[in-house]
Amino acid sequence: MVDREWTVVFTAQGEIEETQVRSFLAAHGIPTATRGEALRKTHGLTLDGLGQVEILVAPEHADEAFRLLGKVHRGEFTIDS
Repeated sequence: MVDREWTVVFTAQGEIEETQVRSFLAAHGIPTATRGEALRKTHGLTLDGLGQVEILVAPEHADEAFRLLGKVHRGEFTIDS
């Protein structure tokens, strides 16, 4: 991760959800980074927050990322696997 401030726009529960959300944002021109629990990679755990990962964007992309993810949450977009 680059040395600057990032904004958490989503907390994913596991690698599949992380990949879906990051791909969705990337498709809309929003680069992402992640910060999360290493156990999800080493042991595949996603129980009780052990597999959660924060999806981060640069501050200049935060408003657009929140807007897009809000549309997903309201059912205006769907994220297909």
